[in-house]
Amino acid sequence: MYRYNAFDRHVLRARAAQFRDQLQRNLQGTLSDDEFRPLRLQNGWYVQRHAPMLRVAVPYGEISSRQLRTLADIADEFDRGFAHLTTRQNVQFNWIALDRAADVMERLLEADLHGIQTSGNCIRNITSDVLAGVAEDERIDPRPYAELLRQWSTLHPEFAFLPRKFKIAIIGADEDRAAVAWHDIGLVLRRNEAGEIGFRILVGGGMGRTPIAASEIRPFLPWQQIALYLEAIVRVYNLFGRRDNAYKARIKILVKAEGQRFFDAVNTEFEQLLAGEGRDHLLSPESFAAVAACFETPAGVREVPERLDPVELGDARLRRWIQRNVHAHKLSGYRAVSLPLKTATQAPGDITSAQLRGAAELADRFSQGEARISHDQNLLLPWVSVADLETLYHEARTLKLADPILGLLSDMITCPGGDFCALANARSIPIAEDIRERFQDLDDLHDIGDIDLHISGCMNSCGHHHTGHIGILGVDKDGSEWYQITLGGSDGSRLSGTAAPGKVIGPSFAASEVADVVEALLGTYRQLRMQRERFIDTLRRTGAEPFKAAAELVRTVTHAGTRTTTQEVA
Repeated sequence: MYRYNAFDRHVLRARAAQFRDQLQRNLQGTLSDDEFRPLRLQNGWYVQRHAPMLRVAVPYGEISSRQLRTLADIADEFDRGFAHLTTRQNVQFNWIALDRAADVMERLLEADLHGIQTSGNCIRNITSDVLAGVAEDERIDPRPYAELLRQWSTLHPEFAFLPRKFKIAIIGADEDRAAVAWHDIGLVLRRNEAGEIGFRILVGGGMGRTPIAASEIRPFLPWQQIALYLEAIVRVYNLFGRRDNAYKARIKILVKAEGQRFFDAVNTEFEQLLAGEGRDHLLSPESFAAVAACFETPAGVREVPERLDPVELGDARLRRWIQRNVHAHKLSGYRAVSLPLKTATQAPGDITSAQLRGAAELADRFSQGEARISHDQNLLLPWVSVADLETLYHEARTLKLADPILGLLSDMITCPGGDFCALANARSIPIAEDIRERFQDLDDLHDIGDIDLHISGCMNSCGHHHTGHIGILGVDKDGSEWYQITLGGSDGSRLSGTAAPGKVIGPSFAASEVADVVEALLGTYRQLRMQRERFIDTLRRTGAEPFKAAAELVRTVTHAGTRTTTQEVA
C-alpha cells in the first residue's frame, strides 16, 4: 500500500486547519453559506436531507486495517454507529453535525484519511479495479499510476472549479472491474507491439440524465505522458464546457456535441504542452519507481504450491462461499476474498462500527493488514492464504460478512436514496429491502445466477441503474414515488459485455409493484433460458418483449386488485 510521506501529511494538516477556519467563520456568520458551499464541498461535506454528510476518500479503493478502525471510531463518536460504502470506492457518514466537522477532519488525518475532492466541481477520487495487484488476469498493476494521478490531481489550482464534477477510473487487467467507459476519463493500461507500457484513453462517459459510454480518443499513449494528456483534456473541457446549465455541463455533453473537433482540440493542446512547458511535467522513471515500491508484494506473502483444491474444503455452505466469494489470485497458494455488505438487516453498502473493527481484525490476521472497497459496495481482502480460507470463513460469518451471494440478485447496488439524500426523487432502500425479502432463499438465488440489479433514487445515477441488467430508477410523479424499470444495461465487465445503458420498459411502476415486477422478470427468464444461460444472455437472445409483457401484466393485475404468482405472471 502507498504510505503518506511528510509532504502528504503536511498538506492534510494545512487543509484541515484551513477548513476549521472556514467553518468557524461560516458558523459565526462572517462567511456566507453561498461562499462556504464550494469550500465545504471540496472537503467532502454535503448538506443532506436530515443532516450533513461526509464523504471520505479511499483512493483506488485501497484501505488499511488502521484506517478501518479510525472510521469505526468516527462512526461511534460522531455518527450513529455505521458508515456507507459507495460505488466510487469512498466511505460516507450521514449523521455528523456540521459544527463537529473540523474535529472529524483532524481525526481522519491521523490515519492518512481525508475528504479532499470527494465532492465539488473538481477531479474526484480516482477509482480502480478492486483486484488491482492480485488479479490472475492482470497485465499491469494500475495502482502506482493511480497514485501518481492522485498526486497530480489533488489541489491542482487550474482544475479546482470545473464546469462540473470529473471522474477518472483506471484498470490494468483483461476484465473491466471498474466500469471505465462510464467515467469522464477511462484509462486502460496495455503494452504495444514493442512491449512498451502505455494507456488506451477513453473520454466522455457518464450516467445521469444522458447516459453515454466513453469514446476512445487515443489508442495508445506512453505512460510517461499520461498526466500531460489528462491535463490537455481537462483544459479543453474547462475552457469550453457548459457553465450555464448544470445538466449539460459534464464533459460527455461536450464530447457528444463536438465529436472530432473536441478530439482535435485536445490533441493540439497536448502537442503544445509537450513541445513547451509540459516537458517538465512528464512522469519520470524515478518518480514511478518510488511510488511503485509501495505496491510490492507484502513481505509476509510467500507463494507456495497448492496441494488442495479449496472447493473440497468443509461443508456445502463453505464450498458455496468459496465458489461465489473467493477469487483467483496471481500467486499460487493465495486468494482474494469478498466480504459482501448486503445483509438482511442493513441497507446495501452499510457497515456498522463493529463490522469495521471486525474487518480490520480480519485484514490483520488474514490479509497483511490490507482491505479494498469495491465498485459494488463490498469489502475485499486481497492477500488470503488458501490454508486460511476455512478459518476466515467462520470468522467472517460471525460478523455477517460471509453470505455466499457475490454477483447474485441480493448483491445489488443501491444508493442511499430519499431516506438521506436531498436530491433524490424517491427512496431506494425500501425497494431493495422488498426485493431482498422476496428472494431470501440461497438455493433460489443460485438458481437465478449471475445478475446485476442496480437501484438509483434519482437521475444522478449514484446507484448506477443505467448499467444494471435490471435497473430501477426512482422518479417523482405529482409528489409520489414511482419507479422506472430498465433492462439490458452493461458496465463493461465480462459478464455484461460492451458498456451500454439499459432501455426503459414502459411507464413507471408504483413502489408496491416493483418487487412484483422483478419477480415477473425473473420468472420469464426461468421459462425462456437455455441450459446454463445467464439472465443477460437470455434477454439479449429473446429481446425485451417477453419481459416487457410480464412487467405490464403485473401492472394490469395490480390495478385490477389481484395479486398473482411469478408463474402466472410469466
